[in-house]
Amino acid sequence: MSLSIGIVGLPNAGKSTLFNTLTNHSVPMENYPFCTIDPSVGVVSVPDSRLEKLSKFSNSKKTINATVSFVDIAGLVSGASLGEGLGNEFLSHIKSTNAIAQVIRVFDSKDIIHTEGSVSPLRDLDIISTELSLSDLYIIEKYLSKIEKECKKGDKEALFEKEVLTKAKKNLEENTKLTEDKYEKNEAFVFNKLGLISSKPFLYVLNISASEKKDPQNKDEYEKIIKYLKDKNLDYIELDAKTEHEIKDETDSAELRKTFEMDAFGVEVFIQKAYKMLELITFFTTGEEETRAWTIRKNTNIKDAGSAIHEDFKTNFKKADVITTNDLLKQKSYSEARDLGLLRTEGKNYIVSDGDVIVFKI
Repeated sequence: MSLSIGIVGLPNAGKSTLFNTLTNHSVPMENYPFCTIDPSVGVVSVPDSRLEKLSKFSNSKKTINATVSFVDIAGLVSGASLGEGLGNEFLSHIKSTNAIAQVIRVFDSKDIIHTEGSVSPLRDLDIISTELSLSDLYIIEKYLSKIEKECKKGDKEALFEKEVLTKAKKNLEENTKLTEDKYEKNEAFVFNKLGLISSKPFLYVLNISASEKKDPQNKDEYEKIIKYLKDKNLDYIELDAKTEHEIKDETDSAELRKTFEMDAFGVEVFIQKAYKMLELITFFTTGEEETRAWTIRKNTNIKDAGSAIHEDFKTNFKKADVITTNDLLKQKSYSEARDLGLLRTEGKNYIVSDGDVIVFKI
């Protein structure tokens, strides 16, 4: 599977700056609302040192990383669901993403306007959450109206969808995120079918400079947002999007990070957080032709994992040779690893682990 993340936030929160940093694309970043109107999409290779080592081990002709897509859309404002700003029609561009990264402005600057007139991270988080919920409510209500005839006829699928969406509608109206309630797998399928954004996992990105992090200008506001995220057990990271963007191509970026007192960030940390949040892992295939990384969900059996390569690998699966990356790299060859008993033959029920190197037999 390919990981995709939608980037949302208020205008001038740093969304496009973050997008540019992650993807090296260039989208407008002028200092006024709604600068980014059309969605920008960037596909990024997932950095993985294990992949490079395996490619060297196999003397591969090609090395192919796993990828993640980032989708940056126009900034939302309070009232977007009612048509304010650009409205919320463009939210359709992130309905199919796996997760949402909400960029929240913590930095203060007289040179960069704030659509709400002041910097208040918790208020901004609430604005975006409310607008996404209202957008989902509109979709739910429209769909419930659409299936009403089927429900009256007693159609089982329509009745099930009505039950699930009625519960979801009540949650959203009570300002309860769909991720905060328990839904069965078949219930969550209904959300995916409709592309309900508030049902997706969220990663909150606090855009704050390293200096402000140590001594925030709005200390009370900073402490409020941190407390809220921790109390709710929500996934978040803190970063300085502007400085990250400015030094991303510098040869001495590592030294510059120390100068600016910045934690290691970049594509690696962002993606690692997303992988953990979505419970994704990586397995590898390697040989003279190519070494490649594949993304699957945690606890996937090896037969299903094969479908990441091609459906035939699942349909015609017989068995597979498996070895951990670390064990393989310590040897001179596959045959040596086999002789030492490190290369195992596994059946269809084997659960793939992160870092497994697999040779499928079909």
